[in-house]
Amino acid sequence: MKILLIGATGMIGSRIAAEALSRGHAVTAATRSGGVDALPEHPELTVRTLDASAADQVARAAAGHDVVISAVSPPRDGSDPAAPLLATYRSLTDGLRTAAVHRLVVVGGAGSLRTASGRDRVDTPDFPAMYKAESLAQREVLRLLRAEATDLDWTYVSPADEIAPGERTGTFRLGGDDLLTAEDGTSFISAEDYAVALVDEAEKSAAIRRRITLAY
Repeated sequence: MKILLIGATGMIGSRIAAEALSRGHAVTAATRSGGVDALPEHPELTVRTLDASAADQVARAAAGHDVVISAVSPPRDGSDPAAPLLATYRSLTDGLRTAAVHRLVVVGGAGSLRTASGRDRVDTPDFPAMYKAESLAQREVLRLLRAEATDLDWTYVSPADEIAPGERTGTFRLGGDDLLTAEDGTSFISAEDYAVALVDEAEKSAAIRRRITLAY
């Protein structure tokens, strides 16, 4: 496949790039800065600068690709990230329509996953305050895709409650809208195994217009 990966140099994006390249896919890694320090050297890797909030730039970058993976992060400058993140995703999806690329896989958040109490994780009393604004913004992205991107073959991939660099095991559980937890109540996935699951979905298109999640 030819993959356009937007937000390729972050903690998750760089691991998605490495996983996709290891499977023989051609990856166009798009970043605002064009920096490549976090990316592996590989003959099938191309790097370009891209502002995902500009639909015309997205359209030019996406043309000729089979799938677009978005690892776009919301603003982290202390402002409310919801409005700018939603604006970026509206521009991104408009750009895909112009490019006639219909497959979109989104690196989502865990805050919108449903807990055993029936509440979304972000609405539970013990949700960490420092992540709340970003999680609420990511929940709005999922709502936007469900309401406004019915013409695109999107998949929103939520991690476990906690995600961090770790090992690539290739062994994990998949779910849908419910938070997955281990027997001890924890919910964790390594960034490496998250990348495995996301690239699996990009290849198989098993969850079109749906959200999936994964955890150990």
